[in-house]
Amino acid sequence: MSTKHSAGILLYRVNGGGPEFLLVHPGGPFWKKRDDGAWTIPKGQIEDGEDPRDCALRELGEELGAAPELAPRELVELGSIRQRAGKVVEAWAAEAEFDPASLASNTFSLEWPPRSGQERQFPEVDRAEWFGVEQARRKILPAQADFLDRVLEHLRPPGG
Repeated sequence: MSTKHSAGILLYRVNGGGPEFLLVHPGGPFWKKRDDGAWTIPKGQIEDGEDPRDCALRELGEELGAAPELAPRELVELGSIRQRAGKVVEAWAAEAEFDPASLASNTFSLEWPPRSGQERQFPEVDRAEWFGVEQARRKILPAQADFLDRVLEHLRPPGG
């Protein structure tokens, strides 16, 4: 079995209270009651032959709907992490604004309830929210917390 690879973009903004990160909550019945440790960066699977950065930009639009327009040169490379189940996630960061009220995620089909024969549609992302550093650390999937640290390192002034 080959390793699954995903790519995504961690949006951040800086205000007087410090940096904030935009995280998304996975949609569907499996994630409905999970909160801390369940949120993620907007991301998705890299298609065969697809450039990971292009995938990250595509997924940002698919998962947020009204995603900010970003040029590839605006993206800060954050490298990759391996999640507990083995999936590798490559990420970039970008400073941008997004209104969580404008979330319009694409959907996926799932037989629900299981073995019912009924296909239902669920949003890939059911919520998006801005979080300060400490709250983002609680909300994000543990392996993806490294991306928060990498953005904070990027934001640290030289010699600071």
